[in-house]
Amino acid sequence: MNVKSIADQLGERRAGFVSSSHSAHPLAGCWSVSDLVALTKPRVMMLAVFTALVGLASAPVRLDPLTTFAAVLAIAAGAGAAGVLNMWYDADIDAVMARTAMRPIPRGKVSRFEALVFGLVLSGFAVAVLALATNLTAAALLASTILFYVVVYTAWLKRATRQNIVIGGAAGALPPVIGWAAATGEIGLEPLTLFLVIFLWTPPHFWALALNRTDDYARAGVPMLPVVAGRVATTRQILIYSGLLVLASELPWVLGFAGTIYGAIAAICGALFLLLAGQLNRSTGADRRAAHRLFVFSIFYLFVLFAALLVDHGSGPFPPMRSAHGSRGAPVHAELKLGAVRSACRIVNFSEV
Repeated sequence: MNVKSIADQLGERRAGFVSSSHSAHPLAGCWSVSDLVALTKPRVMMLAVFTALVGLASAPVRLDPLTTFAAVLAIAAGAGAAGVLNMWYDADIDAVMARTAMRPIPRGKVSRFEALVFGLVLSGFAVAVLALATNLTAAALLASTILFYVVVYTAWLKRATRQNIVIGGAAGALPPVIGWAAATGEIGLEPLTLFLVIFLWTPPHFWALALNRTDDYARAGVPMLPVVAGRVATTRQILIYSGLLVLASELPWVLGFAGTIYGAIAAICGALFLLLAGQLNRSTGADRRAAHRLFVFSIFYLFVLFAALLVDHGSGPFPPMRSAHGSRGAPVHAELKLGAVRSACRIVNFSEV
């Protein structure tokens, strides 16, 4: 099955879904707060917030408590808004995939129009709050991330190319850069190394999931790599990206942004990641466990890596921290680090993508 035939099928399905969605659904307008929360993809949003917190806490400038809270709130709202707009546009795909058929729009709990309005309002709120609370650089990065995820990835790449996850992964890799910019007003080399880690982590993470969901993606007409190129090519690409990821994960230590604790944890987790990717590459099509093990470990890997960076940040060869608003920032960021690590431990089992 090639990309063109998949795109044709998807176009027909989308036209049919849009046509049918014009008729009133018996449950339309009966949404609850939990339905709106579900639209924001809360588990994915927590991942974005956690990596943004690492960028914020790693910055050489400390924000006061109120500004820190506003920045985190805005980034969370922005990530949630991107999820809402993704579900709005992908409602036709979600309706035919077993994994997503119970989302609020396919179930008729929230109309597509209501989701669109909610997503746009939440986006505007997030960008405005971040601009007012911190700076225009961070707000512009947040706005660009939302636009890239919704327009470039969701509306274009996801339906047009097997490289959808590779290129689209840039959106999910930007939160630590946004967190850093919120504190400093600029983009530095350190958050860019974190961007690279998440960017290279995304393909093996999603492709490991897609390997066991090939029929689902094929039915929805989405040209994910396993659908278009097959299992052998996909597992080979997973192994290549895993190797690049392991190398990139050591950059914070090599460049002096992290100390030995982080370097050791990154090396150990990286070796395990490569081991699982190698096992997947050697597995047969009938073995679904190898892909599932890598998918689950990839979630654990990213959280542990970023939690290690938070823990190690105070013990490595870092420049002295300075507060943008006096000494009040230090206790807040100490609590921020501990709270972020605890949150990582609690949500490491999330499986929604």
